[in-house]
Amino acid sequence: MNRRNFIQNSALTLGAFTLLPNGIWAKSKLDTPYKIKELRGGVSVFTEKGGTIAYLQSSKGMVVVDSQFPEQSQHLIDELKKQSTTPFKLLINTHHHGDHTGGNISFKGLVEHVVAHENSLINSKNVAQKQKNEEKQLFADVTFKDTWKQKVGKEKIKAHYFGAGHTNGDAVIHFENANVAHLGDLLFNRRYPFVDRSAGANINSWINVLDKIHHTFDNETIFIFGHAFDPEKITGNKEDINAFKDYLEKLLVFVDSEIKAGKSKEEVMKATSVPCVTEWKGDGIVRSLQAAYEELTEKK
Repeated sequence: MNRRNFIQNSALTLGAFTLLPNGIWAKSKLDTPYKIKELRGGVSVFTEKGGTIAYLQSSKGMVVVDSQFPEQSQHLIDELKKQSTTPFKLLINTHHHGDHTGGNISFKGLVEHVVAHENSLINSKNVAQKQKNEEKQLFADVTFKDTWKQKVGKEKIKAHYFGAGHTNGDAVIHFENANVAHLGDLLFNRRYPFVDRSAGANINSWINVLDKIHHTFDNETIFIFGHAFDPEKITGNKEDINAFKDYLEKLLVFVDSEIKAGKSKEEVMKATSVPCVTEWKGDGIVRSLQAAYEELTEKK
């Protein structure tokens, strides 16, 4: 590199730093392993490894929805402590899977209450007992059956249970004033979903749950998704809900037609796509096919 190019590149680098907030030299957020994006009304999303985390910053305390894994949740806690000295009021779990609750333990001694649907707590304890790692868990101490609601500062937070879907304990967490709703794994955006039949998942019921979500929230609601094929697209609107519902419906129709054609489970699971579905991607289609086959053939 000649001297002229070196000076030009150095100037560009300096310019990039001076464009940071307040025009000061600062360490860029780009070198952190996580990403944070503010949505609306004090609600933001945190992504790193595992299911999407949402959090509310309020003058009366902080509320966190889901916790990924211990390392990732500690990253979030450290970041939030830098920004505010307000206490952690609530940790809410959308469901029990480890990529959403494994980091709960990082909040032990910090958060006042952990909230989850009653089935989510049962599932959490069952899994922990099987894996013999109860000491690594922070279980919910507040549970609900249909709805739960609490006010933190000016924000009203409401949890809804609409029935079995991804599991039998998935809740939708709505920040009512901000009008932001965390759907957890009730929505995999353009990514083949995990259907946890061992925890009461049901695809047909899941379709009905998505209908209820569509009719409960308005067209201005920002929805947060547990996972997405494109990691940048973990928020969306009702069009994304309708698209996922369409995928599940076409999945059941396809597998049912294969069963009626005399195909075995093994033959059905060899499919590499679902007819008329072009947006859903990833390497997990077998999970969908197997769950649909088992659901359609189980004895009532």
